[in-house]
Amino acid sequence: MAIKYICPHCHTVLGTIESDHVTDAQLGFHSLTPAERRDIIAYDLSGEVTVKVTCDYCAEALENNPELSLLVSPLQ
Repeated sequence: MAIKYICPHCHTVLGTIESDHVTDAQLGFHSLTPAERRDIIAYDLSGEVTVKVTCDYCAEALENNPELSLLVSPLQ
């Protein structure tokens, strides 16, 4: 199973974990609410997991320009 971390704003792949032996608790997923899990984590039919995490560049851009958060895809 692959776990891919992607920025939801610029779609940059931030990293990938290739392991069948990692647990939700090890990844910190257990501390998310059900709503947060739906928003952040996506599962596909092949077993790959995609986790949306804002990269440093986009986090800084959104912090300096909060109005960008009103746009659907502000930093593509």
